[in-house]
Amino acid sequence: MHLDTDPSQFSGLDVYAVVGHPISHSKSPQIHTQFAQQSKQAIHYGYLEAPLDGFIQTAKAFFTAGGKGLNVTVPFKLDAKVFADILTPRAELAGAVNTLWLQSGKIHGDNTDGAGLVRDLLAQGIRLQDARILLVGAGGAARGVLGPLLDQKPQALVIANRSPDKAQDLGKLFAEKAKMQNVDLLIRSLDELENSAITNTPFDLVVNASAAGLTDESPLSDQAATNIFTPASFAYDMVYGKSTPLMKQAIYCGARVSDGLGMLVEQAADAFLIWRGSDLSAQIHPRSVLAQLRS
Repeated sequence: MHLDTDPSQFSGLDVYAVVGHPISHSKSPQIHTQFAQQSKQAIHYGYLEAPLDGFIQTAKAFFTAGGKGLNVTVPFKLDAKVFADILTPRAELAGAVNTLWLQSGKIHGDNTDGAGLVRDLLAQGIRLQDARILLVGAGGAARGVLGPLLDQKPQALVIANRSPDKAQDLGKLFAEKAKMQNVDLLIRSLDELENSAITNTPFDLVVNASAAGLTDESPLSDQAATNIFTPASFAYDMVYGKSTPLMKQAIYCGARVSDGLGMLVEQAADAFLIWRGSDLSAQIHPRSVLAQLRS
């Protein structure tokens, strides 16, 4: 596995890559290669490992050598925002960029994470309109999906975070959008989720956008879990490839669960169509790519 894709090595092909640190675990090359096969696009998609303090140099070198586009994963989504010359409105709102491409001599940046999450939820039959949604976490991952979730016009969206200040800041940032969509946007500390006097109704959807899933702990106490989950709830953890503690708490309460692999595939589909043209949307099949990854 080459972790340093050089576009000049692939003459006659448009070259794309996923950039991160570390990067060897990424499933993006598998996903995009399948999309390319489905839509008969002659491209090469590889890995690009950037040093922690060297994202800009790495991205610059890739595009200078003839690269057409990059997917950006942790920890470089903020660097990618700085690197882009032109941001889409949703990248601006998300405060981070996960998709870069070169167009008319300018680097464009977009964020497809939130759209990917929403499409995965809808594909799993989860109703978002008029739903009560709990978003756990107030970092970059939460900020990246908040806008698209609000666009679905839930009844209420609660942001809960260990440090409520960070959640308050996020709430202020999205207050105008929530108001436009007529959504109750509320802030809670994780402790307040345990208190049935404050959090007195369970949630239809709970999305974990905190880093807790990565560290094998749940952001929620068992008390909070019994307060917010019922058998009618759906718990979604953005981490993929394992059953996380939060998913186990939800199952214990009878709720349905999902990891974030579908979000990964759906955000990749969005990026692929940005790069290769939206007219290919009928030719790529994200759910069959997801089924293959799951098997």
